[in-house]
Amino acid sequence: MLWIKTFHIVFIASWFAGLFYLPRIYVNLAQQSDPAIQACLIGMARRLYRFMTILAIPAVLLGLWLYVGYRIGVGPGNGWMHAKLFFVLLIIGYHHACGVMLRKFEQGRNTRSHKFYRWFNEVPVLLLVLVVALVVVKPF
Repeated sequence: MLWIKTFHIVFIASWFAGLFYLPRIYVNLAQQSDPAIQACLIGMARRLYRFMTILAIPAVLLGLWLYVGYRIGVGPGNGWMHAKLFFVLLIIGYHHACGVMLRKFEQGRNTRSHKFYRWFNEVPVLLLVLVVALVVVKPF
């Protein structure tokens, strides 16, 4: 189980690196009017989104494996685990929202300002802090 946990943490950290960086590319895209630079940034965003999706899949699957082992070893009913799973679903939703935003940039249909993306970029930081706090502290 320790190897599963190790790889889960590595994949989560790698996935979050992408979740932290992709909205920064969106900030630059929202500020940029040069088509050549926009095309370059969209290419970067597309490759990053594809890569972070590849990282997210084993992160989630290993997390499910750990959860099944947790349920068997300790039993269900711990509030911190339910809260953690809720925030994990929000993280997956955030990842999906990044993909929707990328498609809008690719189609030239972005309607949001760079300020929106600066705030949007803070969301995964808050979600990561909440999940780590729930796992380490187990407050309820």
